Amino acid sequence: MNDVRPFNNTIAPLHNVQLCMQAVSDAIERDPMLPGMVCFTGPSGFGKTISATYTANKYDAFYIECKSTWTKKAVLTAILREMSVPPLGTLPEMTEQIAEQLVITDKPLIVDEMDHLADKKSVEIIRDIYDASQAPILLIGEERLPQKLRKWERVHGRIMSWVQAQPASYQDAEYLAKIYSPDTKLAENLLTKLVDMSQGSIRRVCVNLNRINNVAKVEGWDRVDMKLWGNRELFKGEPQKRRIFK
Repeated sequence: MNDVRPFNNTIAPLHNVQLCMQAVSDAIERDPMLPGMVCFTGPSGFGKTISATYTANKYDAFYIECKSTWTKKAVLTAILREMSVPPLGTLPEMTEQIAEQLVITDKPLIVDEMDHLADKKSVEIIRDIYDASQAPILLIGEERLPQKLRKWERVHGRIMSWVQAQPASYQDAEYLAKIYSPDTKLAENLLTKLVDMSQGSIRRVCVNLNRINNVAKVEGWDRVDMKLWGNRELFKGEPQKRRIFK
């Protein structure tokens, strides 16, 4: 959830933020005869959650982030808590409460970390909520979530669109540099190298920008290129090799 800094207007230009917002917008504006669930997927670190959080604020959506330990009751309770509605006793009653609130408020529902529900075979509760409300619902998960959802045809068949988060681009890094390295100008060759080293991960781009900014402060640089950066390391996401002590 903390891939980048506060998500007011600062991260709106990021590509995956735009993709996420468009997915929800399409579900909201869809023809009534079309399904209203959309799926936003991609590898860890691609900025899906921060995109969803921004989108939730943009469209005033109800938002939950599922945990690996959650039961069906925990999922329903979390949604009702997000809605500020005291939960009733049974699962069917809570499902009806949620559907009623979605209809009354006319708000979308965003379910992050949907893989946990797929792995626990709990995805049908989301379908139940959708069928009872017809509300726009955004499901967010890892790259293999679409394949996991194939096991539940009644869920899979209600997906309006499958949207894939994209790897961090040079333009994303250029914009994030204004947030994470505001006092240091990065040359094009260093920024390009940083994107390559980050392997598409927005999170790693942010880590590397912060690292470059900290080094620049210590060294007194106001501009950094590959030559000046030299053989200093950039974060690749790989753990250090095991050390052997004699």
